[in-house]
Amino acid sequence: MSVGRAAAATGAPVGGRWVGALSLANLGVWVGWFGPLQLLLARQAEQFTPGHKAATLALVTGLGAAVSMVANPVFGALSDRTTARAGRRVPWVIAGTAGGGAGLVLLALARSVPAVIAGWCLVQLALNASFAALTAAVPDQVPPRRRGLVGGWLGVSQVVGILVGTALATVAGGTGAGYLACAAFSVVAVLPYVLMRRDTVLSPADRPAFRWRSFLAGFWIDPRRHPDFGWAWLTRFLMNLSYSISTMYLLYYLTDAVHYTDDADTGVLILTALNALTLLSTVVISGVRSDRSGRRKPYVIRSGLIISAATLLLAGWQTWTGAVVASLILGVGFGVYTSVDFALLTDVLPTAGDRGRDLGVINIANALPQVLAPVIAAPVVTHLGGYTALYGLAGALALVGSVLVRRIRSVA
Repeated sequence: MSVGRAAAATGAPVGGRWVGALSLANLGVWVGWFGPLQLLLARQAEQFTPGHKAATLALVTGLGAAVSMVANPVFGALSDRTTARAGRRVPWVIAGTAGGGAGLVLLALARSVPAVIAGWCLVQLALNASFAALTAAVPDQVPPRRRGLVGGWLGVSQVVGILVGTALATVAGGTGAGYLACAAFSVVAVLPYVLMRRDTVLSPADRPAFRWRSFLAGFWIDPRRHPDFGWAWLTRFLMNLSYSISTMYLLYYLTDAVHYTDDADTGVLILTALNALTLLSTVVISGVRSDRSGRRKPYVIRSGLIISAATLLLAGWQTWTGAVVASLILGVGFGVYTSVDFALLTDVLPTAGDRGRDLGVINIANALPQVLAPVIAAPVVTHLGGYTALYGLAGALALVGSVLVRRIRSVA
């Protein structure tokens, strides 16, 4: 019996070393994503097209997110069917991390917008292979009653990854050096997880025959047959669209709306650190409390309301003090949301044999907002009310998402 099947059958909790290694690998993925997203891509857009920096950033991030939206479920489904001796998930973690590092190196060498697009699309393609495999390892290995705790530690790794990525991009000494620092960190961070070699193994005899039609059809999960999965997908999409709108233009918000007089890169780093501070204070404890109570929805609903309040502060209090307060509040809400919503999602997956694919479909709700956020944000900032309207919209999206969580019936 494989390790993952043994854990599921006995309910045995995973060890702290495995959770730590998984969290560190996940942290590396987020460093590879958010060093570029928080600062480096914006700086390249400003360098190559100073008169159209917002539109260029929207183009680059939108195309990359489109790649992510396809790559995550495809690689998740491929990992479900992988029969390597090392396991179903680990080979994709290795390949994805290596490819992501190569894409970051290409970005460091980029001298034009097309080169930036190519490098960022490679980063998104490869790191989504790694992320899909790491995410699927949780329902493979972790009993349901412990998933809030593990989701909390993954939330810690996410926010620390954003913070570390932002810090590396800020202090490395230039755009190229920032990309290389993020690449090195991502590769090193995955090594403990790979060397641990704890993974589920699928025998060739158990792998279903491959047919393109059934493989592609599997990515459509009918919300009429699986309504809770459909509502979980929609609420996650709305929450992530709100968060993407809130964070993607933070650098320009500080320079153009707040008129931050010091170095704006440092301002973004400070706000990210404050957000991380309050997030870390809630992310693990909320997951543990959710596990103990057996309830998920109340935590997710309340966290959505807190996120909405934070974004509305950004809309109405456009000062450095307002940005600081909003960042602190946003961290509280997103900390609770990150851990408990992940546990909720693993509880509504339609089939155990397709966890990688189904979580990949869920992760479209993470990637699609990155496509839509710049498409929405650019005209709102330019023509429809500026940053007041933009962050007001973000608050409304989080509010609607938190309300719709109540439609999920099979989870308390």
